[in-house]
Amino acid sequence: MKPRVVVVLVAVAALAFGGALAVTRALSAEKSSDAVPARQAAVTTLPGLTPATEDAALPSLRSLHPAPRTVTQAAGPFDDRFELRGLSFDGKQVRGSAQITSDVSEILELEVLAGFYDSRGGLVGTARYVHDVEEAHAKEHQAGGPPDEAEPFTIAVPGRLRGTAVSAAVGVPVLVNE
Repeated sequence: MKPRVVVVLVAVAALAFGGALAVTRALSAEKSSDAVPARQAAVTTLPGLTPATEDAALPSLRSLHPAPRTVTQAAGPFDDRFELRGLSFDGKQVRGSAQITSDVSEILELEVLAGFYDSRGGLVGTARYVHDVEEAHAKEHQAGGPPDEAEPFTIAVPGRLRGTAVSAAVGVPVLVNE
């Protein structure tokens, strides 16, 4: 073959290869422009709101002075959505049940706060019960029925208050339901 023909054939081959490469890139770009863009995570913070830095409290605990060997209800922000039932205090723990009375199908968050009082009726400490959503779901699946709207609780007197705490008050500072 003549060198001139070889040069022409190499040039044609290069042009063909270059054209094929350009077409492939154009098709790739076209496909990627039709592709669904990747989703970005939703922003879950709201301007001006700061997360809670401490446990929810019940200011009403400070104004109560329950008589020895009694347990009473402390006022809280959700009192119109539940009833406390079966309250008892034996010096070691306070027990009861929060019966949800609002139109709900499931308790999402519940905290029951107990205040413990000395023989003079002075508040000496607190402890809390926190509803465990995962445990409640496990019980619900085992029972095979709708969720129960009553949440039993037991709150032990903290060790450092045993012997000092002679009465209690109970309230609900956190309640989230459907």
